[in-house]
Amino acid sequence: MAYSMTGFGRGEKVFDTRKYSVELKSVNSRFCDINIRLPRFFNFAEVDVRRVITEKLVRGKIDCYINYSDTDGGDQTVTVNAALAKAYSDAAKELAAASGREDDFKVSELAGFQDVLSVEQRTIDESRALVELMETLNAAIDGMLAMRKREGDALCANILSKVDNLERIRNEIAEHAPSVIVSYREKLTARIDEILTSDQRAFYDDNRLAAEVAIFADKCAIDEELTRLVSHIAQARKILSGNGAVGKQMDFLIQEINREVNTTGSKANDIEITNNVLLCKNIIEEMREQVQNLV
Repeated sequence: MAYSMTGFGRGEKVFDTRKYSVELKSVNSRFCDINIRLPRFFNFAEVDVRRVITEKLVRGKIDCYINYSDTDGGDQTVTVNAALAKAYSDAAKELAAASGREDDFKVSELAGFQDVLSVEQRTIDESRALVELMETLNAAIDGMLAMRKREGDALCANILSKVDNLERIRNEIAEHAPSVIVSYREKLTARIDEILTSDQRAFYDDNRLAAEVAIFADKCAIDEELTRLVSHIAQARKILSGNGAVGKQMDFLIQEINREVNTTGSKANDIEITNNVLLCKNIIEEMREQVQNLV
């Protein structure tokens, strides 16, 4: 069955002292629109993360959140600028001597001066980190795909029920269509009998009546449209029973179904068929809305 574009997935992996966390959220979109938020020192991995998400999730507006921590002394180091610290200390001593005051300059105060201490990100092994991150990302993707599958199955089941209704109404139209010609012939004959006197009726050429009925039958013939609808309905069932990306195929097919239904309505020239066409159009619109959520 198909997959929905709505889903959530989370992956969390621990490798020695390194912990990775990936969260994925997605909603429907015409394209694969990916927004990735990750620590700055993981920028090297963004292209690979984007590639894997695109290959496996195909479509949707996808938000990806990546977090990382290392409990082995943290993932940051503090560096001391010894030369600058000594310069600050010497300046403090000189200031004390010049003012005749006691030199009470403390180390804690010295550490607070600008640029004496600096925090730097610890260098990580990029090749190892990429492998570990990809494993965590795939776990999150698997979780999202499982949720998308459940949502997709429910959507497909609902759409298939609408396809069944569409087929039922199509069959009702096909069954009723021949009576439209018969009814027209009867109404036209009654109208002629009403207008013409008995003497005039005797001279009336019934071939003219047959010609009028033939012209009407040709104008309101919907056999081709009904035949194509049979094919489209069968194709819809085939697409929805398949795996992978089916949203765009169904979107195109629904346009074709809608075209045949519209043509049927414009040609039929019958109130009962028109009412059935309106029912079909309502079903098609409901199908179109649900198909927008399929990958």
